[in-house]
Amino acid sequence: MKRRTHKASAKRFKVTAGGRIFHFRACRKHKLSKVRAQYRRQAGRLVEVTGGDRKVLKELLKL
Repeated sequence: MKRRTHKASAKRFKVTAGGRIFHFRACRKHKLSKVRAQYRRQAGRLVEVTGGDRKVLKELLKL
């Protein structure tokens, strides 16, 4: 049977050329008018996935 990429995971995570996996922070979609500008800037950046989550995602993304 063919190994297939988990499409929902592929849309939510970004893989670099070096094989590192990144995700977006939560709570970044709406209701940001009362949130500090510093938090808004930091929440916009990508964060690297580490630990046990990385192993699971490598299997889902077929890396």
